[in-house]
Amino acid sequence: MTQPAASAPFAEHPSGRAQPQPRSEFEARLRQIGAERYHDLHPFHARLHGGQCSPDEVRAWVINRWQYQSRIPMKDAAFLSRVEDPQLRRIWRSRIEDHDGGVDEGGGIRRWLALAQAVGLDPDYVASGKGVMAATRFAVDAYVRFVRDMPLLDAVAASLTEMFAPKIHAQRIEGLLQHYDFADDTSLSYFKRRLSEAPKDVAFGLNYVLDHADTLEKQDAAAAALSFKTDVLWAQLDALWNGYVEGNTPPGAWRPGEGMARAQAGA
Repeated sequence: MTQPAASAPFAEHPSGRAQPQPRSEFEARLRQIGAERYHDLHPFHARLHGGQCSPDEVRAWVINRWQYQSRIPMKDAAFLSRVEDPQLRRIWRSRIEDHDGGVDEGGGIRRWLALAQAVGLDPDYVASGKGVMAATRFAVDAYVRFVRDMPLLDAVAASLTEMFAPKIHAQRIEGLLQHYDFADDTSLSYFKRRLSEAPKDVAFGLNYVLDHADTLEKQDAAAAALSFKTDVLWAQLDALWNGYVEGNTPPGAWRPGEGMARAQAGA
């Protein structure tokens, strides 16, 4: 499986200067990480968006991606538990609301389960986490631990993969609508909503990192955190490719025919 492009060690700076990079230069450095390492470059996404995935490959993606989606509000809650600044808590908690929604409606998690139902899966099965590959769990759990344990600046920097998400969401909406019968406004509502939600989060997160990474050491750490997050996303797709495109499905992982909605299971 291909690997994301390797970046130069973050501590190495050709100029040899000890001062932090200027704000615009540091932002460009962060954006370059996405240009080289974001998972829109992974061949699985080209396969998915190009209509080349089988129905079961799509289902495997939905099931395994659920592990990541369901843990986003949990990692944000872990982040909030460490924040002493009330204003930062007020701003950050909207991320949990975006994904969990209200008591009875809304939220990215419910919208993801609508996608699961649209591709023929039982939403309760998907929400149970059964069938998720161990490699997916390990990658996602590593991200939650990172946000829980690392400095707040690093945790915020890791979230900046959202800078690159609108592009892949737009590609996904276009590709799925073009190639798959299940795709409609309801099934793709998660991606459509993120087109408006993500820019708000990015604007705050990017400014926070640019403001608080005020030494070269902190800039290196923030860049490394963002690179780590791209690895988390890439590793999930590597596991998916190996398990369901190449057919090396690991023990305990979802098998075609399992967890189907009743109408699909009885078809």
